[in-house]
Amino acid sequence: MPRNAVGKVLRLLFAGLLLNWIVPAHADALGDDIARLQHGWADAYYRVPEKQKEASFETLAANAQSISERYAGHAEPLIWQAIVLGSYAQFQGGLGALDKIKRARDLLLAAERIDPRALDGSVYTSLGSLYAKVPGWPLAFGDRKQAKLYLDKALQINPTGIDPNYFYAELLADEKKADEARTYYEKALAAPPRPGRADADAGRRAEIQAALARLARG
Repeated sequence: MPRNAVGKVLRLLFAGLLLNWIVPAHADALGDDIARLQHGWADAYYRVPEKQKEASFETLAANAQSISERYAGHAEPLIWQAIVLGSYAQFQGGLGALDKIKRARDLLLAAERIDPRALDGSVYTSLGSLYAKVPGWPLAFGDRKQAKLYLDKALQINPTGIDPNYFYAELLADEKKADEARTYYEKALAAPPRPGRADADAGRRAEIQAALARLARG
């Protein structure tokens, strides 16, 4: 083989090896940053005192935006930025929260266009919870029918997941369908643990137990 041809093959081989090293490293970094957002959210949502939650989510929202910008073209950071913004809006309250809710929806729709199955279908779980909980027209886009469609999609992707079953149960409870709601709360309670999400799972299970107690009281 001519020397220049050998050199070309070696350059291609080296480039391939370098790419194989860079891609996993990038993926690992993304996973680490997503994990930090997940733990930050669980801490702010379940552990931080009520009066400090808004400030905690303000800081977390800035971090989430930075991570989304760092990993442009990935669905996972957009999903978590949306989740953080939705929680920030919840604890901020008032008309000022509406822009954050609408931004959260737009981020989730952008993530859906990239990878609708990312994070076990969390795009649809999060869209379903937003459409179920936010005000309807003319203030916002709340729509229980649309919420159900999104949560059905979430359950198709992740039928045993704690979050899609929990939010589906919440929707049914809000509609006064106590028996159906109880079924989905119990499915959520029986969900398998999520690796690296013990803090969020513990907080969610406490919410489920409280919801089941409310149903028992009638």
